[in-house]
Amino acid sequence: MRHRNFIVAAMMALVMALTTTAAYAESGAAKIEDCIEVVKVIKAIPEKGVPPMLFKDAQAIAIIPAVVKVGFVIGGRYGTGVVTVRDEKGKWTDPVFIKIAGGSLGWQIGAESTDLLLVFKTKKSAEGIFQGRFTLGADASVAAGPVGRSAEGATDLTLKAEIYSYSRSRGLFAGVALNGAAIMVDDDANASYYGRKYLGPRSVVAGEGGERSRAVAELLELL
Repeated sequence: MRHRNFIVAAMMALVMALTTTAAYAESGAAKIEDCIEVVKVIKAIPEKGVPPMLFKDAQAIAIIPAVVKVGFVIGGRYGTGVVTVRDEKGKWTDPVFIKIAGGSLGWQIGAESTDLLLVFKTKKSAEGIFQGRFTLGADASVAAGPVGRSAEGATDLTLKAEIYSYSRSRGLFAGVALNGAAIMVDDDANASYYGRKYLGPRSVVAGEGGERSRAVAELLELL
C-alpha cells in the first residue's frame, strides 16, 4: 500500500510540473477539435469500436487525445482532455477540461501516444472527478471495455464495472486496463477556455459557461 501511495504521489508531482508545458501546448479550442477526431474515428468503426449500447446508456464520457509517455517514471503517462455528463433531460453538458496521469500497466506495448475514451455507467462515478483527485479502480470500478457490436450481449455489460475504458494507438482500438490512473479537473484550462464565467466544474455542467461554440456543439452531437 505504501508503495502504491508513493507512486500516486510521484505522479501527482509530475502532473504539477507538466501543467505549464504539456497541458497548455495547445488551446482549449484545439483540444476540443482533437476530441472530435477521436470520436469520429471510433464511431466510424462500430464493428470494432465501443458497443452502441454503451454510448446510449452512458451517464458521462471522457475523451483524452494523445496521452503521452513522459519519461522513465513508473506509470509515466500524462494527458489532457474533456469530460461531459448527461443532465436531467438526458442532454450532454458543456465539456469540463481534465487531466489524467498514471495507469501504465494496461498500455499497448511501445505506444508513445494513445487516445483514451472512458464511458461512465453511473453519474455518481463521473461526479467524483469534480470533488478532487479521482483514482480509477479505487474511487470507482473500472474495466477494459468490450469491443464491437457482438459484445453488447456480454454478461459484464449488464452490471459490475462503473467505468469502461478504451485506447486507440497505431490504428488499433481496444479495451484497456486503467486501474490506478488518476483524473483531475484542469482548473487552469477551464478558466482559460470559459473565462470569468468559470466558477468550478459544476458551473460548466450547469450551463453557466457562456454561449456554446460550434466545435463543442459538434462534439456533443457526435456522442
